[in-house]
Amino acid sequence: MRRLILAALFGLSCSVARAEQPVLLHAAGSLRNALTEVAQAFEAAAKLPVKTSFGPSGLLRENLSRGEAAEVFASANMSHPLALTQEGKAGPVVLFARNETCAFARAGLEVTTQTLLARMLDPAVKLGTSTPKADPSGDYAWQIFAKAEALQPGARAALEAKALQLVGSPNSAPTPADRNGTGHLLATGAADLFLGYCTNALPIAREQPGQRMVRLPPALAVGADYGMTVMNGASINAYRLAMFILSPEGQRILARHGFTAPAAPREGS
Repeated sequence: MRRLILAALFGLSCSVARAEQPVLLHAAGSLRNALTEVAQAFEAAAKLPVKTSFGPSGLLRENLSRGEAAEVFASANMSHPLALTQEGKAGPVVLFARNETCAFARAGLEVTTQTLLARMLDPAVKLGTSTPKADPSGDYAWQIFAKAEALQPGARAALEAKALQLVGSPNSAPTPADRNGTGHLLATGAADLFLGYCTNALPIAREQPGQRMVRLPPALAVGADYGMTVMNGASINAYRLAMFILSPEGQRILARHGFTAPAAPREGS
């Protein structure tokens, strides 16, 4: 009996100690603003700390596969968290947000949805993307190039050859912490056009009002499903954070940042 009591007390003390430890949230860089706000709302509601780590989803997934300490993983695609599940390192994957790919143009560049492909192919126009495989945003850009082939033979090879992979790799130049990466690249002249997530529109409008977002024509449109999983061995608080991201409050925050939040309540609900 004495041993049972000591074991119970030890287990209780471990649970309390673990409850005070921050929940480890790894998430795609495109979620930085939205999930930072979600984490702050969770901390206020649950009285639990959250430690965030943002970066290209592919690179994060590689780190988690190698055993980096993590609990909740929110990716800009479904395949990276599913890979962790298939490796036996994480639980089921849920879709928690959607995004789309748009083009962003530097100030002064004349381009419309109708002329976008021609501008992308123009040798005088510097076309920026993220890095395929390391970052889903780069994978989505390559999907656009594949679709362009159906509209103009030879377009795929030409676009893949000229695309400047400016972000998303371990060797990419860092973006100032107080600036949106896409807007910064366009402002510095690193690119004239950049293919990135449509959710960049809100911070770019604040930071670089001369730049414009251009919607892709329907024949080139590419969407992004964002998947989330909880790593094996995660604390109960990690599941609480994951549920908070899926809760009406978490989904409303994602929607305010421009994401399509599939679990967000309808108005009036």
